[in-house]
Amino acid sequence: MSGDLNVSALAINVTIPEGLRWTDTRRGEAFTLTTLNVRLLPDGRLAAKAYGRPVAGGRGAYVSFPVPDRPELAALIAEAATRAGTLWAAHRGLD
Repeated sequence: MSGDLNVSALAINVTIPEGLRWTDTRRGEAFTLTTLNVRLLPDGRLAAKAYGRPVAGGRGAYVSFPVPDRPELAALIAEAATRAGTLWAAHRGLD
């Protein structure tokens, strides 16, 4: 069966540590980015988008932001992907 099995998505959510968070603006509203959504692409590369909450408070829209090209964020993404792979590999089946 594994040869015919098509896994369409592998994604994880990662909390951005306080010291690595940043603020970005969309449609005139400032957001503090607190979460990364990291996806494993079919070719083995990683893709990431950031999500957060409006600085002014409230729920705000679920809007994605690009992740800045910063070495410490790239390291966080790589470490999270490696950790997720370890957790997936050690799964114990359905409960």
